[in-house]
Amino acid sequence: MSKYKKLIFVCTGNTCRSPMAEVIFRNLDQESDILVLSRGLVVLFGEPVNPKTEVVLNKHDLEIKNHISEGLKDSDIDDRTLILTMTNAHKIRLLETYPNAKNVYTIKEYAGESGDVVDPYGGTLVDYEECYIELARLVKKTIYKLNEEYEREI
Repeated sequence: MSKYKKLIFVCTGNTCRSPMAEVIFRNLDQESDILVLSRGLVVLFGEPVNPKTEVVLNKHDLEIKNHISEGLKDSDIDDRTLILTMTNAHKIRLLETYPNAKNVYTIKEYAGESGDVVDPYGGTLVDYEECYIELARLVKKTIYKLNEEYEREI
């Protein structure tokens, strides 16, 4: 599909936005061989996905099974890894913590937009639904861009 072998979505705790983006991507792109993961920047111990995230995904006929939050590690990153963060602050922190990381963008930046994906944590189901709708749009744009890059390489 592209020059990337791995795509990692990154948020704060890996219980809301990044796992949601991972599930959306896997559902929309079932043809490529890119490894899709989600990670957090602040994961003190493994936690299941937020229950409201699960409700919203189920509402859209998507499942997230046995997800336990996981922090980003050096071993997750190589030159063929695309890392998409939910906010610019995540991107800055990631680049400070992992100076050898390349191909790091906010998901909106990669999709040709600006701004951050708002964290629904602590919010209502409506907040989680709005986050889902935004991530679904951004993930679609990400897939289109990855396909375009792949087409240019051939």
